[in-house]
Amino acid sequence: MKPLQPKLSKFNPINGFKRIFSKDSIVNLLMALAKIALVCYISYVSIRNQANNIFILYDIGLKSALSLIFTLICDVGIKISIVYIILGFIDYAYQKWKFTNDMKMTKQEVKDEYKNTEGDPQIKGRQKQKMMESSRRRMMQNVPQADVVITNPTHIAVAILYDNTKDEAPRVIAKGEDYLALKIKEAAKDSGVPIVENKPLARALYATVEIDEIIPPELYQAVAEILAVVYTQKNKAVS
Repeated sequence: MKPLQPKLSKFNPINGFKRIFSKDSIVNLLMALAKIALVCYISYVSIRNQANNIFILYDIGLKSALSLIFTLICDVGIKISIVYIILGFIDYAYQKWKFTNDMKMTKQEVKDEYKNTEGDPQIKGRQKQKMMESSRRRMMQNVPQADVVITNPTHIAVAILYDNTKDEAPRVIAKGEDYLALKIKEAAKDSGVPIVENKPLARALYATVEIDEIIPPELYQAVAEILAVVYTQKNKAVS
């Protein structure tokens, strides 16, 4: 029953006047008046030019009178048709321009459409931030499992884990720079993970290897040498 409920807004005379006296209705009214004025003017000029012949209709024969009237009607009709064809082209050009202009969206409409299709940028930004924070937490939880953390020493830290039962080469399980690098080193110290300073290797690992990826073959030798030292120190400590 909701559609049948009366709405006072529908009885608002101001809205009715806005629809009646809108821009489109005024333009259409002016065009209609212009057409009527042109038709009247063309008819008046054509009849005025034939005024002398019209005044002698009573003095000529029926056949000549009918011929004269037919000629006058054809002359007026052809002129009016030509005017209407010209007006038709003008109206077509105007309607095409109006349609193209109406189809253009305002800046607010573009923003609203982007929100509807792509989502609110602020919400997407918060979601992305939460995902990054969650990814960092998982990464930091992996640091205690690392075999070694290779540093820059202050700007970059990369945690390496080598599990020969799963991987064919060492894997990067955490990496970061500046503040995140500091947090990785703190987590490594708290967990007893060795920290080794090697500036070129730390930069190469940070730039070329993503988290949870195996190191490339060209870095095997450098990483293997560090892991060999780390494993030797661990064995000595155990013995």
